[in-house]
Amino acid sequence: MNIDTNTIVPISVANQNFSKVTRLVDQYGSAVIMKNNTPRYIIYAFHQADTMQAAADEDVLASSAKLMRRNEHVYEELAK
Repeated sequence: MNIDTNTIVPISVANQNFSKVTRLVDQYGSAVIMKNNTPRYIIYAFHQADTMQAAADEDVLASSAKLMRRNEHVYEELAK
C-alpha cells in the first residue's frame, strides 16, 4: 500500500488535534495515523466505506476463482 507522506499523522498529534486529521481526510481522502513509527490506523471519509468494502469483496471473489481453477480436478473428484 502506498502512503502519501502528506497524510501521515503521529498518534500524539491525532490525540491532541483531531480536527487536523479530519482536514487531511477532507483534502486527501484519507489519513494514516502512526504509532511507534509504523502505520497503525487509516481514517477515510464515511461515504468511501461502501467503495472500500466493494473492493475487498472483489478481491475475495477473484482469489476464490483463482483457487477453484487451480484445484479444479479436486472439485471434479468431489462432485462424483
